[in-house]
Amino acid sequence: MSAQANGEVVIETRGLAKRFGERQALKGVSFEAHRGELLAIIGPNGAGKTTLLSILAGIREPDGGSVSRPPGEIGWVPQQAALYRRLTVAENLRLFARLEGLSNADAAVEEMLEQTALGERRDDQVGTLSGGNQQRINIALGLLSRPAVLLLDEPSAGLDPRQRERLWEFVLALAGGGTTVIFSTHNIAEAERYGQRLLVLADGDALFDGTSGDLHAAAPEAGGRDFEQAFVAFLRDRGH
Repeated sequence: MSAQANGEVVIETRGLAKRFGERQALKGVSFEAHRGELLAIIGPNGAGKTTLLSILAGIREPDGGSVSRPPGEIGWVPQQAALYRRLTVAENLRLFARLEGLSNADAAVEEMLEQTALGERRDDQVGTLSGGNQQRINIALGLLSRPAVLLLDEPSAGLDPRQRERLWEFVLALAGGGTTVIFSTHNIAEAERYGQRLLVLADGDALFDGTSGDLHAAAPEAGGRDFEQAFVAFLRDRGH
C-alpha cells in the first residue's frame, strides 16, 4: 500500500470504456489517485495507456464511465513536446499562458521558470536546449494552470540516463509539493522505482492496482526474479 493510500482522493474514474471501430481500447477501467501520489500506468503496447490518459485530459470522450475531475483541473503533457523551437523558453511559456487564458501571464511565466530552474535559460531558443530541459519546459506548460493532477505520457522517452534522473528529481519535487502525478511508461524499472502505485493495463483491461511489491508477489513462481521478469510472468499467467 502506498504512503498516500489513506490520503485525500483527488481523482477517480469509474468504468471508463472506449472503442475504436471493432477494437475495445478500454474495458471498464476504474481507479483512484491520492494527493501527492505517483501512479504509474504500465502494460504492453496497445494496452490502452495513452487512451486512458487522453480521456482524463479531456482530449477524447469516453464511450462509458466517468472521471471525477473536469479537464480544466488536470494538466496534460503528451509524449511529443508541444514546443516552438525558434521561440525562447520565456516566449513559449508566455504564449501558452495566454492560450490558457491566465489573467497574469507574466507572473505565471516567472513562476514556471523558477519551478523548472531554467531562469538562466529564459532567453535561449528552445531548439538549442537538451532533450531533458525541453521536457522540463513541456511539463511546465502542463503546470501553468496549477492543476491538482498532472498526466505524463512516457515522460522520459528519448532521454539519456542523466537527463532521466534530473527529470525525475523535478517530478518527485512536484509530488512532494502535493501534485498528483499519473504517468505512463514502457520502462518497467522506472515504474518500479518511481511509481508508489502501479496500474497494469492489457488489452484495455485493468489487471492490477497496487504496489510493485504486491505485483511481484502476485507473479507465478516469482522467486528471485527481478521486477521486470516478474511483470512479464504476471502478464503471461493472465494470457497477455
